[in-house]
Amino acid sequence: MILKINNFTNLHQNDDHLHVAFSSPQRVLSSAILNGGLIKADHIVNRKVPKDSSTIEAPDVSLRNYAEQQGWQGNVVGMMTAAPMSSLCIEQSCVEGIDLTVLVTTGIDNARRAGDKADVQDVLALSKDLGTINLILICSAKLTDAAMLEAVMVATEGKAAALQDAGVVSPVSQRLATGTGTDAIAVVSGDGPEEIAFCGKHVLLGELIGRLVISAVTKSLASGFNGDTPTL
Repeated sequence: MILKINNFTNLHQNDDHLHVAFSSPQRVLSSAILNGGLIKADHIVNRKVPKDSSTIEAPDVSLRNYAEQQGWQGNVVGMMTAAPMSSLCIEQSCVEGIDLTVLVTTGIDNARRAGDKADVQDVLALSKDLGTINLILICSAKLTDAAMLEAVMVATEGKAAALQDAGVVSPVSQRLATGTGTDAIAVVSGDGPEEIAFCGKHVLLGELIGRLVISAVTKSLASGFNGDTPTL
């Protein structure tokens, strides 16, 4: 599937990945494995990997090599998931000339509630679990750094609300889950011309982010590809 998201973003989806390509570098704030943090990016990839993968490559190296194999030039923000690309859900809205798009893939085999006892009791150790709700939020307007972080907060709350509405339970605490142990998020700030300093829950943009994320995660969960995690 190839889809034009807005005037600077194209989306390509196949069984192996979800690829977001920008016509010019865009500011991206993310928790991604490859090039996470705040950078100017040319691409975002959400790559499907086997749940029982035994590769000896580090995840960031694997993603970098994959991007090179695909011929993607420039900075690539890279995520991994065990969720099938068929779980992709897209929600979009346009208000006052500002386009918002939410892309979500969901796998909840490793659902967790914030504060659950960690599987790995070593601060410096890495988790090898895969499942993952990966979320990409694209805004056509310019967002300040603070607004991008606020968008991360609202989107994360929206994801947690959708999981709770669906009754997804953490197998660790047997309480309502707020995410999985390996979730990733990316927020994309466009070129404007508008600049937005606030997108919390008291303003319209924050309302829309919350609504779109809740809808996208809810529909993706309902697609039926999300493992055997118990529900209430």
